[in-house]
Order: sequence, then structure tokens, then C-alpha cells
Amino acid sequence: MNVIYWAGDSTVQFNDYLTYPQTGLAQGLQRYLKHGIRIENYAKNGRSTKSFLDEGRLSPICADIRKDDFLFIQFGHNDEKKEDPSRYTDPFGSFSENLHYMCEKALEKGAHPLLITPIERRKFDGNTLKESAHAEYVKAMKEISARYDIPLADLNLKSRDALEKAGPDNSKKWYLHFPKGMYEAFPEGASDDTHLGFEGAFFYAGLLAEGLSELGGVYADLLSDGTGDIEHI
Repeated sequence: MNVIYWAGDSTVQFNDYLTYPQTGLAQGLQRYLKHGIRIENYAKNGRSTKSFLDEGRLSPICADIRKDDFLFIQFGHNDEKKEDPSRYTDPFGSFSENLHYMCEKALEKGAHPLLITPIERRKFDGNTLKESAHAEYVKAMKEISARYDIPLADLNLKSRDALEKAGPDNSKKWYLHFPKGMYEAFPEGASDDTHLGFEGAFFYAGLLAEGLSELGGVYADLLSDGTGDIEHI
């Protein structure tokens, strides 16, 4: 069966009981896949395209990925951190170059790359969702997708639509918002508008599954039967 290799950051990485209820998007997606399809998740907390490559994290993927496997690429949250030169990338410069490089490495092996725009941060001004901090990186991903004919799933757009529909209060359930003493891993509680909780990871994974279905072809073929009514999951 096919393997999905995933390059990304903390919004994607696998989490265990030590950080529960924080849950990565890739953990949620497994629920929507056909039986036997495996996710090899190389996403790591705090990484940008630059630091991911600089640390050699793409190398084991390149060593193992095979024809008709998949490389899911999802960055943006840390690439935009101008205060940190070890991670920052210019959206239309090194960020785009790094994405293209990762895609090329997958294509060299006969694998299928997929660009996934970053999930939106839960940032409201009253009842209005603020403009995306990822906007320029989303544009850059779309340009790379169009220029090199690389499929793209616009999870940023889907997550923004979901946040606007849910509003500031109802959307808290998808992120790490809970009081002091509720979870051992977060003794002081949390008010985190970036990282996902268990429910959020599965909800946003459903939106990604919706995007895979819309792409059709080999991407839609990853999904299990009955993954259709994602909106109500």
C-alpha cells in the first residue's frame, strides 16, 4: 500500500500522552484514509522549510520514499518569524525555493507531492476574523503550485471559512483553550490559538480530506469509502 510522508511543523506532528490534548493534523487524517495506507510523519515542532532542510530532516524521506508514495508538505507558521534568522524565509524567495526543492525530490522518486497551505490561527477582532498572518506564504504556495503544476490543498482557506462560521467562542474547542488543572501536560491551562486539540485535529483533517477529494485522482483514492460528509464530523 501507499505511504504518505509528511514534512511540516507542530500543527502536523504526532503527539503522545505527554502533550495530550495537543494533537497533530496528521494524526487526525489517519481516520479518513483507506485501511493499509500508512503515514510516516517527519513534521517537527518549531520547524520552517529552512530549519527542516538545514537539519537534514528531508534526507530520511528521500531515502525511503518510493514510486506512487506521497509527500505532503505543510509549512508557513515558522517561516514567517522574521525575528529568527534560523527559521525565517522570504515567501517569494527562499520559502518558494525550498518548497520547489522538496517537490522535486519527491518527483525524482516517482512520488506524488502535495502542497498544503497552513491552517489559520484563531485570531479575532471582536467577532471578525483577522487578516491571515500566513497570507503571503499562502500566495507563494499557490504560485509554486501553478508554475510547476504541483497539486495544492488550500487548508488555509478552508480553516478560515470554518473559523468565520464558528465564531470566536465556538472555535475555541478546536484549539488549546482550557483552564488550569484540567490536563497534566498543561498544569497552568492554555490559551493557544495556533496548536490544535484532539477535536480540532480531527476536524481540520476532515477539511483536508475534503481537499483531497476535490483534487481527485490518486489523492482522492487515498480516502476510505464514506469520507464524504466531512462538514458534520
